Amino acid sequence: MMKNPTSTVLIDRSRPKLEAFIFLAILAAIVLIALGISFSNKQPSGALAQSSSASPPPPSLEQRVAGLEAYITNSDPSGSKIAGSPGPGHNAWLLTSTALVLFMTLPGLALFYGGLVRSKNILSVLAQCFGITGLVAVLWWAVGYSLVFGTNLSGSPLGYFLGGTEYFFLKGVDSMPNTNYSFWVSQNVFCMFQMMFAVITPALIMGGIAERMKYSAVLIFITLWMLFVYFPQAHMVWGASGLMNGVFNAGAKIPAIDFAGGTVVHMTSGWSALILALLLGKRKGYGTEPMIPNNMAYCMTGAAILWIGWYGFNAGSAVAADGIAANAFLTTTMATAVASLTWPMLEYTIKGTPTVLGFSTGAVAGLVAITPACGFVNTTGAVVIGLAAGIIPYFACSVLKPLLKYDDALDAFGVHGVGGMLGAFLTGVFATATVNGNLLSEAVAKKNGLAAAVTGGTLWLAQLKAILITIVIATLASLIIGFIVKSLVGLRVEEEVEQQGLDIVEHGEQGYSI
Repeated sequence: MMKNPTSTVLIDRSRPKLEAFIFLAILAAIVLIALGISFSNKQPSGALAQSSSASPPPPSLEQRVAGLEAYITNSDPSGSKIAGSPGPGHNAWLLTSTALVLFMTLPGLALFYGGLVRSKNILSVLAQCFGITGLVAVLWWAVGYSLVFGTNLSGSPLGYFLGGTEYFFLKGVDSMPNTNYSFWVSQNVFCMFQMMFAVITPALIMGGIAERMKYSAVLIFITLWMLFVYFPQAHMVWGASGLMNGVFNAGAKIPAIDFAGGTVVHMTSGWSALILALLLGKRKGYGTEPMIPNNMAYCMTGAAILWIGWYGFNAGSAVAADGIAANAFLTTTMATAVASLTWPMLEYTIKGTPTVLGFSTGAVAGLVAITPACGFVNTTGAVVIGLAAGIIPYFACSVLKPLLKYDDALDAFGVHGVGGMLGAFLTGVFATATVNGNLLSEAVAKKNGLAAAVTGGTLWLAQLKAILITIVIATLASLIIGFIVKSLVGLRVEEEVEQQGLDIVEHGEQGYSI
């Protein structure tokens, strides 16, 4: 007698309950440790009274003018009396950008991915995006911000790969600027902005593992992945002592550039998604059964939200409301527009129909490719990058994936892995100091070789090195972490669960009740 595929699957819930209890116990322990550190570092009230008793002298006219000039030009205000004070306009822009980047994950990416899976799995995608958001926020508070943007490991070989420990549990992170990264934006605002980057990056990986990975395995994998992939990679590219921070580290060994995360966000997530997809294997019925997206309206809405939110992602990465942010806003628009048109026109030419999925995926591919370049290239460069983003990722998804027969369910690798790699390389081809003067700065770029690479036309070599290092870190670490998680809780749901759908079995709910 054939088994009814719609019958309820009986699953032993004892192990998931134990895993959840252990997770909550660990979280409670972390909170207790943080409270202990907080109380042990409280400043005595007498010291506070003593420090506030002396009033500073009023600023001179020269100091006032110096402060105004520094604010307008987004430069060092140390010659003025307002050094160390946040600038309201720059702060306001980064606060807005922070909300926009969170908007990309919730609900943008959740809707984009959720619309692409089958109806029996839509809630699993939403739960993954929500769960990752909460998990990564806690990790960022506990250790992430410090490991990426701390500085007390600078000067040691480890400082090329990790920042420091001084900001664990966000100790000392307040409304005053951290001048290693911005003269005018409050450090707590900068911290929140970067937290949203940390949130969306692992959520992108879910596109490669959709419809078949255990929820407990997702949370454990992402925890380890953040510690051993994202935090080191983000520091190497953006940290003050980072190995590949060509723009702001005079001692960078590889003077590469990445304005908003081509390597940090898209390559790491895309290549890790490929490794996980290979470890998990194909979905049941992949290649023999139709796997039709459940709601293309959700997909298109999610893509549109991603486009809007990406302005905060890219233009916000200027960490100021200045001309570089304006350039990033414009180049993001042009690259995305060109890619969103190129992809469906290729479909029209090859298959005879331009699809809504083609418009949506093309737009995302353009956004991915322009991410590392937006603050360094002009509009001509952006148009070329957008054109390439509409072509190369298209063939990665429509030709390479069927040829190699891997099941990257929602094309996380084809769009983010390939698109991020493409954008990172083309940044080295089209970056120009007429857009961003930091490429030729005396203090940094002329000391670490970035200026010579830009003027000599060899920046693409540094970009290529950064690309290769990123691939090695993401793939090897993901492979090792994947095997660890597999040995602990298993990676893949049971066949019966996959057949019935992850929504009802893993989450006890249904996305649709019709």
